[in-house]
Amino acid sequence: MLEGLGRTQQDLLNALLYHASGMSIDELADHLSVTRTAIRQHLAALERDGLVLRGETRPTGRRPEQLYRLTDHGKEQFPRQYQMLASVLIEEVADIIGPEALASLMRSMGRKLAQDREPRVVDEARIVHHMNQAGYEAEVFFRSSDDKEIVAHNCVFHRLAAAHPVVCELDLALIGALGGGDVDHTECMVRGGNVCRFKLLPVVKTATEPDNSLPSAHTNPAGD
Repeated sequence: MLEGLGRTQQDLLNALLYHASGMSIDELADHLSVTRTAIRQHLAALERDGLVLRGETRPTGRRPEQLYRLTDHGKEQFPRQYQMLASVLIEEVADIIGPEALASLMRSMGRKLAQDREPRVVDEARIVHHMNQAGYEAEVFFRSSDDKEIVAHNCVFHRLAAAHPVVCELDLALIGALGGGDVDHTECMVRGGNVCRFKLLPVVKTATEPDNSLPSAHTNPAGD
């Protein structure tokens, strides 16, 4: 977010937000009342961080002016209300289909996310890899050689899940489908925990299931 940037860089990004077609170094220097050299230095840093890019050049009758504009990543530094939209959608869907069907829908979405990432069942290390790509900041914690759990230090849906705990069903279904079984959610940040802990439960084999078979990636982890 913009708070992580210096005042001049915040002002520079804000100026570019209001000039979607781009601004030149001279225009930015005049707008911010700083030197062209300072603007060049700030632009170089913002380009390196993927917040600004070089756009079109503008003819001036002399040497064309290079214009700079925000990248999509740069625009994302300004406030967005995805959580508000998601919250309203969840409330509306719950009113239409009911809470039980909503929980089933969340589990179905979690399994679909797992399906898109892995065609087969994977272990905890691979599950953590996919979770970290989504920002969970997760790791495998070993209590012993045969006792391990997944610990997530960031709940990517925290504010949404705090308002709608049913969102946790998506996490459980995602992890369960990737791991091919049920999941024990032993600690949850939404319920006051310091982290979220997930433990894959052993798959219970039926009498007709061969011992060497692998559980399908489509296994229903939440039993709906």
